[in-house]
Order: sequence, then C-alpha cells, then structure tokens
Amino acid sequence: MAESSAPDAEQLVAMAEDARLRTLETVEDLDDEHLIGPQLAIVNPPLWEIGHVGWFWEFFSLRYRGEGNVAPSRFPAADSVYNSAAITHDDRWRAQLLSREETFAYLRAVLDRALERLRIERDERTAYFAQLATFHEDMHGEAFLWTRQTHGLAFPPIAAADLGARDGLAAGPLPGDAEVPGGTFRLGAERDAPFVFDNEKWAHAVELEPFRIARAPVTNVQLAAFVEDGGYSRRELWSEEGWAWRSDSGAELPLYWSRSGTGDWQVRRFDRTLPLPSEEPAMHVNWFEADAFCRWAGRRLPSEAEWEAAAAAEPANGGLAERKRAFPWGEPAPVGEGFARANLDARLGGPVDVAAFAAGDSVWGCRQMIGNVWEWCADDFGPYPGFEPGAYREYSEPWFGDHKTARGGSWATRGRMLRNTWRNFATPDRRDLFFGFRTCAPRAGE
Repeated sequence: MAESSAPDAEQLVAMAEDARLRTLETVEDLDDEHLIGPQLAIVNPPLWEIGHVGWFWEFFSLRYRGEGNVAPSRFPAADSVYNSAAITHDDRWRAQLLSREETFAYLRAVLDRALERLRIERDERTAYFAQLATFHEDMHGEAFLWTRQTHGLAFPPIAAADLGARDGLAAGPLPGDAEVPGGTFRLGAERDAPFVFDNEKWAHAVELEPFRIARAPVTNVQLAAFVEDGGYSRRELWSEEGWAWRSDSGAELPLYWSRSGTGDWQVRRFDRTLPLPSEEPAMHVNWFEADAFCRWAGRRLPSEAEWEAAAAAEPANGGLAERKRAFPWGEPAPVGEGFARANLDARLGGPVDVAAFAAGDSVWGCRQMIGNVWEWCADDFGPYPGFEPGAYREYSEPWFGDHKTARGGSWATRGRMLRNTWRNFATPDRRDLFFGFRTCAPRAGE
C-alpha cells in the first residue's frame, strides 16, 4: 500500500495549531455550567477533557523520555487529575480541576513549548509524539461534538464550517451491492506506513471468500422500516446480549428520533429538531441495533477484513491484488482538494445523503467508506498477530475483548488522521457516537 510521506516539522506545527484552533472553536462558547455538565457515563465534563488534551501534549511531547522515565509536570497534580488511566470516569466531576482560565492557559503554555521543541529538534522521535498528540486532540475534537449533541447544545461556531454547502448534496439513495472477489488479503497497515496506531500493526494475510457488500450505509428510511415493522419488540431479531440491552434501556426507537404532531419521523440534531432526512445514513445506532436490523433484513455486518477489502483492495486475475489503496479512491489524502471525496472535518455540520461524494468510491463501487458515519463491523476489537502496545499503552490494549470495531470515520472526523486501515472501537451499547453501518449479503448457508 502506498502511503503519503511523513510530514515535516513545518507541516506538523501547522497540523497542531489547526487541531488547537478546532478545540477552541468547539468549546470556547460554553459557559461555566456547560463546561462541567451533568454526570453521564457516555461523556466527560468538558473542562476536564480540555485539561486532559493539554496533559497529553505535555506528557508525550515534553515529559516522556521512555518507559518508566517521565519528567515532572508544570502542574503538580496533573497525573492524578488529567491522566485518563489514573482517574475514574465519575471522579472527573469531583476532582479539583484547574479553573477555566487556568485550563486554557495550561493548554497554551504546553503547546507553545511543544512546538518550540519540534521546530528546534526536528528528529523522528519528536515528530512522532507531536503527530500522536495532534491526532489525540483531533479525536477529542470529535468527542466534544458528540458531547454537545448529547447535551442538546448548539452546533459550535466552527470557522471552517460551510453549512450552506449541504443544499447541493441532496443526492438521494444508492441501492445495490458491490461484488468483491475472494482471495488473500493483507489486513492492517504495512510496515512502511509513516504513522499508525498500535492496533493497526501489522498487515497480515487473511483468506476471504467472495462477498457482496452494500454500496452505501443503511439509511434513515431503511431503519424506519425496521422500526415500523416492530423491530424493537421482536425478540427473535436480537442476540441475547442485544435483547438484554434493549430490555434494560427501554429503547423503542433509535436515539434522538420522535414523531411529529402529524406522525412524521423527526430527529434532534444538536439543539434543533428536524424532519428525519430519509436518505442520510442512520446515525447514533449501536452495535446491537445494527445487528438486529441485519437479522430483520436477512443481511449481516461485514467483518473488518471484508470492510477493509471493500475499501482498499484492487482486482487482479479474478481475485485480489497484493497492492492496497491508502484511501478508497486511491492515494490523495482527504484534505484540501480531497474534500471533494468525503464528508469530513465537521464542515457540513452533519451527515449527508448516502449517494453524495461519488468521487470517493472504492474500486468496487462502495461509497462513503471514508466520512459521513463510522461503520460498525461484526468483529470484537482485538489485537493483530504479534501485537505490541505503543508508547500510548492505554490506547488499545485495555479495550480488547469487550468492544466492537468500527471503520471509516464520520462527518466530524478530521481527514488528516484517517486511512483505510484505521480502527475505531466502542462498547456495543454506545448510541451517542456518530456511528452507523452498512450490510453484507448473507454467506452461503446462513
């Protein structure tokens, strides 16, 4: 798989400053009450999360000198307050956090020092940790957006957003399946990739049977048909774990859905309730709901290997070529002119119709495999053969076994950190995330 070359120091500085600008744009309008927010299991108090972003930059770009060798923080209590591995989720509301002013000052001071170091040292190790911290901040940028959605707050004043561009993307549905031949496929990132997370390491051969995968994610109108056919009340459609979740949660509809006074479906997006967009991908769907829909539709979720093959593989001699694409459309990254290929970076304020962004199709004709909504896969989240945790040891290994995988990125994900091998993960009960799904035809005998 051909990857773009590693960014130089100037590019890394620009990326870091852009990530910080997005963080500030996403949280600066929140008042002191919203910076704490109600205590919920699915989100963090934003004031703690902002401090955690600063702590991560300081720890890895300024303090980390190798396993077991870490310099002191400029904030004495930082490791006990802002290290997510050291403080329980509930304690983040009870901890002695820095004040609003102190938190933003900490952010500024740490980034200034980290970027000064990057400009001076320009070595591979410093560059790696700057990129790690930037992508970590990008991930929290998406988390700040789903926190605002959870709390029913307005879409933030993001300068790069072009919400009016949505008007030209009413592209409708994209029915049908793509046919992907079987063969040997190398799942994961190759060793010459300039930056990957530990859970992408390393590419290894898997054998795939021929399969058919939907060209587009499941839409709202398709999910509505499942709801209207009693999908949430039909025990036979749900796994044992899924039915237990549905029963305990009392879920009868997809999250944020309701009926209008005239009986039409509507959905809450941030602080507004809108008519349900029929041909946009279903979003805020958990793994259990996706699995139940597949059973109802006589379909199934793709495996990670099938999803990645549909996004990255190329044909060769009736099977799969050894070469993989970095992105479904080829090699150009989804930044700059690449915006024509995917809905990313929160610039459109939400998902768009599944037939939009035809320029982003994979070689097999699958659309929007990057951007719009993250897509659940069938697999449990687990290590690839020979897995070794990276310097950020808590990123992957603690979550193996009880999380499910998701691929592709959402409308809110920063395009600079995505690629076909990127693996996201969440517990199967999470509905607050910008997750949807696409389906596969059943295997022979199913």
